[in-house]
Amino acid sequence: MQTQTIQRGTILIARPSLLTDVFHRSVVIITTHSEESGSIGFVLNKSLNIPVNVFLNEINSEAMVYSGGPVDEQNIFYIHNRPDLIKNSELIKDNLYWAGDFDDVKYALNNGFIKPNEIRFYVGYSGWSENQLETEIKNGAWSVHNSINFDVFEDWNHTLWKEQMIKLGGENLLWFNMPENPMLN
Repeated sequence: MQTQTIQRGTILIARPSLLTDVFHRSVVIITTHSEESGSIGFVLNKSLNIPVNVFLNEINSEAMVYSGGPVDEQNIFYIHNRPDLIKNSELIKDNLYWAGDFDDVKYALNNGFIKPNEIRFYVGYSGWSENQLETEIKNGAWSVHNSINFDVFEDWNHTLWKEQMIKLGGENLLWFNMPENPMLN
């Protein structure tokens, strides 16, 4: 297996694993990567089915919140494509950004300047310490892709992982149709 470089915008597709794995059937986008300090990313396909205004009552939006990962689950993070409205946004790749001034997010959402398909909220994030992600990749836990071939703002709750497994083809076709918990089958 050829190793690809991890960088901002890298997509990680969880390889089939034990059911107790926190990243079971996850698709993750990397937002920050450094060999010295590790990696940060967000799970794209695990909706909590709770609107953001339940977590942040100062925001007038019904946008759903997703589980971004197991780290810092007391905080809300966001990915968006509106750096024109959200100052201090950090470029991930192409026209995709994360973070930025929260007051700008609140103002833009409450005034209808940002549409639900332009921002995604996450509780927590996915984080790896120095060399941890590289080790997981070498051990076959992740399939690595440096191009985004889907809309990260679409509601991918139950289909994104399966669709990516189909695109990977080969032995991955054995896994995509398997029930999420084969022991219940």
